[in-house]
Amino acid sequence: RVLVLLDNARDAAQVRPLLPGTEGCAALVTSRMRMVDLAGAHLVDLDVMSPEEALQLFTKIVGRERVASEREAALDVVAACGFLPLAIRIAASRLAARRTWTVSVLAAKLGDERRRLDELQAGDLAVKATFELGYGQLEPAQARAFRLLGLADGPDISLAAAAAVLDLPAEDTEDLLESLVDTSLLESAAPGRYRYHDLVRLYARSCAERDEQPPTERAAALSRLLDFYLATAAGVYALERPGDRLVDHLEPTRAQGLAFADRKASWDWLYSEAVPLLACVRQSATGPTLRRAIDLLWAAVDLAESGANSKEYEAAAAALRDAARGAADTRAEGRAGVVLSNALLFSGVFDQAYREAQQALRLAEASDDPLPCCWAANILGSIAFYQKRYADAEGYFSRAIEEFRGCGDLAGSASPLCNLSRLHLATGRADSAVVLAGQGTEIYETLGHTLRVANGRYALGMALGKSGRHSDATSELEEALRVFRDSRQRLWEGMALCRLAEVDLDARKPARAASNAEMALTVLRGIGGEWRRGNVLTVLGKSLSGIGQSGRAQVCWREALEIYEKLDSPEAAEVRTLLTPVAAA
Repeated sequence: RVLVLLDNARDAAQVRPLLPGTEGCAALVTSRMRMVDLAGAHLVDLDVMSPEEALQLFTKIVGRERVASEREAALDVVAACGFLPLAIRIAASRLAARRTWTVSVLAAKLGDERRRLDELQAGDLAVKATFELGYGQLEPAQARAFRLLGLADGPDISLAAAAAVLDLPAEDTEDLLESLVDTSLLESAAPGRYRYHDLVRLYARSCAERDEQPPTERAAALSRLLDFYLATAAGVYALERPGDRLVDHLEPTRAQGLAFADRKASWDWLYSEAVPLLACVRQSATGPTLRRAIDLLWAAVDLAESGANSKEYEAAAAALRDAARGAADTRAEGRAGVVLSNALLFSGVFDQAYREAQQALRLAEASDDPLPCCWAANILGSIAFYQKRYADAEGYFSRAIEEFRGCGDLAGSASPLCNLSRLHLATGRADSAVVLAGQGTEIYETLGHTLRVANGRYALGMALGKSGRHSDATSELEEALRVFRDSRQRLWEGMALCRLAEVDLDARKPARAASNAEMALTVLRGIGGEWRRGNVLTVLGKSLSGIGQSGRAQVCWREALEIYEKLDSPEAAEVRTLLTPVAAA
């Protein structure tokens, strides 16, 4: 009875002559190649170590005492090693042989991605050498795909995006990628999605810098990826907003992008691609790709508006604004400022959003870029409205309506119309508020919008509620809520619940109001900013007070007051009034 160990086998053909044929014998084969054509084999994919397993291996080599005093740095080291046993062994061996080094010194050395693979070698052991063996066995087309796909930032890449990078049909791209999966140089993250191990990606990039000819092909590959994302995101935007002129003002692309049969498919794509798309934006914030990167972020505005990726979106917008400013590109900076101010508006950071929008408006005027002027005016009006500077807000909204119409963008004009409705409502003009919201909603309905009709119904429901038409208001807001949920717009879903609670309060239904306000608070957790949270807490407090739960109401109002005072928000005065009878008692 014999156990044969065949280590680092090239392929099944190399293995077959060495397999024992006698019953009771067995062979254990290790290989980078998945030997699906080896009859009778039981395939086991070995994953990387867990963080705890990786730390145990590192500690065993380095010593418990050195690791215990710098546990966080040790975790940084094994993470930089991608939890790969060979890499951890090499890094730990280097540290063990250098008594003057601390774990933090090693972590700092491995923190430089461009040097990391060079640091991971000790004696005749080197992580890069193991990758080199696999790379050297690839066919030319496989090697090109391996190099170019490694250039893209982001945790993974879809088949369609990979096809754009490689400039190949999807079928040919899939064959290449699956062959790389079989060689263990690429991982299948999910059907139609692929990813690199972190260290393999670094190696792929080094190969691209060393081997890709001509060198301009590296930039061309990333440019094709940006084109793919921009063309597809513009298609998603146009499908959701028929007749909206934004897509006519975006930078041209050479790629067609994906086409979608319905809204659901387009939303599925946008949210599944959110992280790699934003990574592509950040990676493209330079030179000839900067303007397209800004327009991609603009076309993907729903990622910020939904609340799902608002922080990452906002960070990308700030990076693009800085890059445009550094490049002295007035037009690009104006557009990036509009995108950033819009993201800040949804995050509730009003003072900074106002400054960014003012600067964006000046730059857009200077570069004669009309659509950013329209958006900036609408954003400025929204912020002034939230800050209760109603005269300023009315001026901005009126300007936005005129400028959208001047650009032939009827769909765009519906948004400031609905915003103007809310302003009229806040200044005691309920009848005209209903009319304005109805006009905006009618534009959206005529053009075949779905999500934007819900925004119109949201404004209309608020106006109807304050006009005493509580049943009609509830119907409008409930329909808006349904669409917001279907569209995965958590921010708007939460705010619609809050508005329903306000209508319930006016209709003297405090129990239902409390239920809706509590749901709103849950939905808005972590999104929308503290100002909106303060608004919901105020409404919830009123609802709880209405059902006799004064203690809970006080807790809500005190938390709201703390938020408003920290933000220096005018809503603080109302909450102090709500708390005054309690304090006097």
